[in-house]
Amino acid sequence: MASPLTTLDIDGLTVEQKLDLIGQLWDSIPDEAMPPLTDAQLRELDRRIARADANPHLGRPWEEVKARLLGGR
Repeated sequence: MASPLTTLDIDGLTVEQKLDLIGQLWDSIPDEAMPPLTDAQLRELDRRIARADANPHLGRPWEEVKARLLGGR
């Protein structure tokens, strides 16, 4: 039986389609299957959350970042 990945022409996908595929793959992983975060990773997340909360003007909306990554489309 062929793997679904062998029938997928990844090179034929656009950047937007590849990003969508990555999102679908990520979303398909159950939370309980994810490895636990290390203490260092948890500290870094806490640091970033605190920085974002203290400086909300520094962030950019996802749509703006996505448009920039996709070449202004």
